Amino acid sequence: MSEIIFGLDIGTTKVCALVGEVREGYLQIIGLGQTQARGMRKGMVIDVSEASLALAEAVEQAEETSGYALSQALVSMAGEHISCTNNSGAVAIGRNGSEGVTVGDIEHALDVAQAIPVPHNRQIVHLIPRGYTIDDHDGVRSPIGMHGFRLEVEAHIVTAAKPALQNLALCTENVGVQAHEFVLNSIASGEGVLDPNEREMGVIVADIGGGTTDIALYKQGKVWHTAVFPIGGYHITNDIAIGLRAPYDIAENVKIQFGDCRPDQIDSEFVFTVEPFGGEKIQVGRQDLAYVIEARVDELFNMILQEVKRSGYDGLLPAGIVLTGGSAQLRGITEIAERVLNVPARVATPRNLVGMVDRLHSPAYATSVGLLRWAMSDNQMYRPRAQQREWGKRMGNILKALLPG
Repeated sequence: MSEIIFGLDIGTTKVCALVGEVREGYLQIIGLGQTQARGMRKGMVIDVSEASLALAEAVEQAEETSGYALSQALVSMAGEHISCTNNSGAVAIGRNGSEGVTVGDIEHALDVAQAIPVPHNRQIVHLIPRGYTIDDHDGVRSPIGMHGFRLEVEAHIVTAAKPALQNLALCTENVGVQAHEFVLNSIASGEGVLDPNEREMGVIVADIGGGTTDIALYKQGKVWHTAVFPIGGYHITNDIAIGLRAPYDIAENVKIQFGDCRPDQIDSEFVFTVEPFGGEKIQVGRQDLAYVIEARVDELFNMILQEVKRSGYDGLLPAGIVLTGGSAQLRGITEIAERVLNVPARVATPRNLVGMVDRLHSPAYATSVGLLRWAMSDNQMYRPRAQQREWGKRMGNILKALLPG
């Protein structure tokens, strides 16, 4: 028996709709849709109509390639509105502890842990157990069946602004898809690219997207800390556009073709031609371009360093930092990360993929694949419905719903 799972990675630069089939615990990619994002800025919706149109195109492609009508999805989440905290909750175990710890005991303890002051305009989106203590026995990872009198759980709690999530949900509803659960980009990326040994030893995942960079810090196999920074690939491209006095699309092409984070390794005589505003072509030194990029990338990793120090896990990350997201493909970015953070760095692509995977071997798809792996994990019991049928031409329907006349 197989199950169909569906993930929607709605980013600042692209929308990726990914369909997977789970059979006997193995994930096979059976559907893929992708389009350029519209109506999004820094991971948040700024134009519902435009965002819905882009989403409709990606969902329809995914339905056509998979042969399934898709009605529920895990949806990626980013933006400065996201924040995190840690809290613990303790409960008595069963009846005098005679039955051992049950699932109900864990759920009860998590309910206590999440009883924190949450403003009316925010909501909890992740409640992730970090570890358990039974009586005086700490460091317990799986307490089910263990005996004792008192169970305590330490949990990582991620909250987000309700309006931001409601706007994302509105866009998915406009194309006939229910947002079953929201998943933070960096947590999804961690599911998609991390090795179990990295999670165990201590590692940071940094998902460098178009509008934001999201990090998740793992220790002892669990998420221990998360954060979001308002810097991404867009800001690097914007710096280049300002420096060259050129349109954004030209600056983006320059970044992709000639961009590098290591000015000291670039030939100072290497120049290329750019056509800025005004139409008269100019010569630009590739080393000068690298200085512009290096400054912004250096700023980003220093922000990550300060967050790691603030969290108290500085020096406790022997597995280093793992970079995902489209902007992780910048030449030399791992060298800047290693220099600033003083830890090993690598760029990661989704691992252990089967099926329609040719386009997915890129750090840009770590979140998309990770959404499906999150659906398979023990973190929640998500199982979306899907039925085989003729796809419903969502693009035409959404145009009718959103456009006048």
